[in-house]
Amino acid sequence: MKRAKIAELKEKVNCGALLERAGFAVDVKESTRRAVKYRRGGEIVIVTHEGKGWFDPLSDDKGDIFALAQRLDHVGFAEGLETVAALVGFQTSDPVWEKTARERPATMGLAEQWRARRTPWRGSATWRYLAGSRLLPSTVLQWAIAADRLREGPYGSMWASHTDDAGIVCGWEERGPEWRGFSTGGSKTLFRLGRPDALRMCVTEAAIDAMSLAAFEGLRDGSLYLSTGGGWSPLTDAALRALAARPGAMLVAATDANDQGETYAERLRLLAESAGCAWQRLRPTADDWNEALQQKGKEESERREDWKKRRPAACAPSASREASPGRAGP
Repeated sequence: MKRAKIAELKEKVNCGALLERAGFAVDVKESTRRAVKYRRGGEIVIVTHEGKGWFDPLSDDKGDIFALAQRLDHVGFAEGLETVAALVGFQTSDPVWEKTARERPATMGLAEQWRARRTPWRGSATWRYLAGSRLLPSTVLQWAIAADRLREGPYGSMWASHTDDAGIVCGWEERGPEWRGFSTGGSKTLFRLGRPDALRMCVTEAAIDAMSLAAFEGLRDGSLYLSTGGGWSPLTDAALRALAARPGAMLVAATDANDQGETYAERLRLLAESAGCAWQRLRPTADDWNEALQQKGKEESERREDWKKRRPAACAPSASREASPGRAGP
């Protein structure tokens, strides 16, 4: 096939078409306009560059439509070309994004963008989102703010920093009522909350989950609450290995209670084994730690309401406890 024809196929066929044909489905909750997450059991592929590129967050695999065809069908380049050609005109069922892409100042670097944003404060839009919608307690939010881990994002969203071993901001997770993503041009390393020299390191998949687990454990002393931001980049791998190499270290796989979480947990187990450190699996009672926290908050609220309803009967006026005239003694 001529090079011009190959380039034409690249433009005509979306990576999502190959994935849907192979039985993958879009995870709308975990997807953004720029990065659409596809799942098939425990397998994950993220489609980027408007459908022209992809990568596997659990490995170093990535590439274009032809590399994806070879990976999915376990074939060579020639057979992959035939697979892609057969999908010309295939319409994917990608979700329609209602929000328009946000523009960011091209001249501002990551450090400048981070410094330009205000830290959340009690009553701010980000605080209301985290405390009201996500039910994170004020003690945890104040702890994260004091550690300079959070910023006010646009439209009431939250920015949660990913830093390297020296504490330099490399990027940030972006979460909000109507937005989920990662900083443009940033690199996923680790969101870190807790003492930098802690030996018990709890690894979650999102900064909100890391803070939720911290809430469950009451900001446990000697623990470092981490988030990979839903990915596993070479920088993330290197950061985790550096932490696991500490004498007396323990890696706690506090990933989600689903197929993806189990895949991450197994990878953490293998990493801990290679580093010679202890390992533990810690599962949330719901799909993730924030869902578990919200479930706990709902149950506590229901118990309070039930107690209020039962309180009048339990604390009746003293007159009601006196014997009625018909039962009075002589």
